[in-house]
Amino acid sequence: MKKSLKRIILTVSVSALALFTLAGCGKTGLDSGNSSDSKVETKKPKDIKVGASLSTQSNPFFVSVKKGINDLAKKNDTKVQISDAQNDTAKQNNDIEDLITKKVDILIINPVDSSAITPAVKDANDAGIPVITVDRSSDGGKVLSLVASNSTKGGQMAAKFLIDKLGENAKIAELQGIPGASATRERGKGFDNYSKGKLDIVAKQTAGFDRAKGLSTTENILQGNPDIVGIFSQNDEMALGAVQAVKAANKEVTIVGFDGEKDGIKAVKSGKMAATVAQQPEEMGRLSLQAAYDYFNGKKVKKNIESPLKLVTTESLNK
Repeated sequence: MKKSLKRIILTVSVSALALFTLAGCGKTGLDSGNSSDSKVETKKPKDIKVGASLSTQSNPFFVSVKKGINDLAKKNDTKVQISDAQNDTAKQNNDIEDLITKKVDILIINPVDSSAITPAVKDANDAGIPVITVDRSSDGGKVLSLVASNSTKGGQMAAKFLIDKLGENAKIAELQGIPGASATRERGKGFDNYSKGKLDIVAKQTAGFDRAKGLSTTENILQGNPDIVGIFSQNDEMALGAVQAVKAANKEVTIVGFDGEKDGIKAVKSGKMAATVAQQPEEMGRLSLQAAYDYFNGKKVKKNIESPLKLVTTESLNK
């Protein structure tokens, strides 16, 4: 009888432990791979409350991202609240905390800094709010999907163009974006790796993805390196600043940008810039919101949603 009682007690204890273990293995956040959660409450687009935080609205590229989000939202009667971080990581994190407090259903984030955004992403995870990032990734936390072009490939495209245009060992300067942004790292990686042994990169300086800083930084580079013949700028805004500096110095320098924003395309067409690696920012915005719709419709959402790239040159625009 004692043995039977012990066996019963042991069986009950093991069963209880198994139930506790299973409970502890439940989802603590969002999947970062192809994602579809059977427990997600299905919602129609008109019933989804979307919060979006964009790095800046002073850059036309991100104005276009916003337009892509708003245009699709308008078609589907989706409520969207979009905040402008003004390239300030602290402001962006505060903006996101505000959106979390307002209990949005999903967050679309274009980080100022991929590392600094991590705490906000983790807070969203803790609140059970899925996160989609646009153009730049988050270094930490769980993200449902990243909607972006292949920045490494884009950097390679820019390097190949300069090699073909100027020949090997040409002296080149590189204007870098915001330190810590994934786009800065990836565009630089693609360009530098492809250029190794083929181009002479004599200067690399940060201009923060900003046109005015692109102007002043290029002025400094030209003073220290008057023999450069090419510039790779990690976005069009800095490239447009470089155009002004090169013109003021009365020099002939081949300038390649990145993004394909409206002013950048105009500069390429006129020959002030030689080329730009063109993204499709409106399409990025649209794809990010569509991913949100798919998530709340129970569909699988890819971990990485790639937006296409195209090298646009003066020659291709004037055919």
